[in-house]
Amino acid sequence: VQLQASGGGLVQAGGSLRLSCAASRGTSASRVLHMSWFRQAPGKERDVVATISRNAGTTDYADSVKGRFAISRDNADTLYLQMNNLKPEDTAVYYCAWRLLGRSGYDWWGQGTLVTVSS
Repeated sequence: VQLQASGGGLVQAGGSLRLSCAASRGTSASRVLHMSWFRQAPGKERDVVATISRNAGTTDYADSVKGRFAISRDNADTLYLQMNNLKPEDTAVYYCAWRLLGRSGYDWWGQGTLVTVSS
C-alpha cells in the first residue's frame, strides 16, 4: 500500500492550503480504523494533527489547530486536510497515515508534503 500526500507549498501567514492523501489504486480501506495527519517541524518530533474515524466519521484535533484545520475524507477514501489561517508555526512536513483495526500504531504512511508559512 502506498499513500501519496500532496498539496503542500509556500503560503503567507493567514492563508490557506488543502492537503490530499490518496492510496494506490486497488487499495481497500475496509480494515482502516483511523486516518490521520501528522506533522514534523525541523528539529521536533512528529506529532498528530488531526484524526478521522473511517467508519464513524468522528474527528479529533490537536489543540494548536482546533478551529483552523478540518480533516475529511471522501467516498474513495482520499483524505484531506483543509488548513485555514495558517501561522508560521504550522511550517512542517505533513504526513498522512492509516491505522488498521486491531493495531496500536499506524501501519501505512505517506511520503510527506512540505508546508511553509511565511510571516
